Amino acid sequence: MSQANVLLLVTGGIAAYKSCHLTRLLARAGFSVRVAMTASAQRFVGHVTLRALSGHPVAIDLWGEGETDLLDHVNLARWADVAVVAPATANLLGKAAGGIADDMVTTLLLACEGELVLAPAMNDGMWRHPAVQANLELLRERGAHVVEPGKGWLACGVEADGRMAEPEDILDRVVAVAGDRPARPSAP
Repeated sequence: MSQANVLLLVTGGIAAYKSCHLTRLLARAGFSVRVAMTASAQRFVGHVTLRALSGHPVAIDLWGEGETDLLDHVNLARWADVAVVAPATANLLGKAAGGIADDMVTTLLLACEGELVLAPAMNDGMWRHPAVQANLELLRERGAHVVEPGKGWLACGVEADGRMAEPEDILDRVVAVAGDRPARPSAP
């Protein structure tokens, strides 16, 4: 198994709770895992939980407030062989497609030169919206690997498309994308 470096980027959707299981699966599979979160993600999952599961400080603030230093986003971006966004909300997809970097997660997305895996999760109406689909298509054209959402019970109480893929399916895609590449140098 590859010892690739995986940067898990957690955004603010209800599916953020699955990032805990995904962190554990990635670590057990032999990946070195670091985590960054948006402020919205922290409303769903505490950074202390992801720190405990990854064994490393969680990047949450560009300005050095919290657990990481001011320039950690630069070092983390250089370190990452694979960046995984789970959940990838409609908001995140729009920012990534437009090159907007206004928080730790979106700044890391722009700075990362490794592979990108997206695991979209959102309400079915949002998922079907032409803007979301156009953003996703643009990101695919730029080389992003998408783990399609499935049909299931959504937070809005309906069974429909838009449910984030299961962590095991995301892990499978990361394994396929990472291949047997050597890991980049150590992170901060």
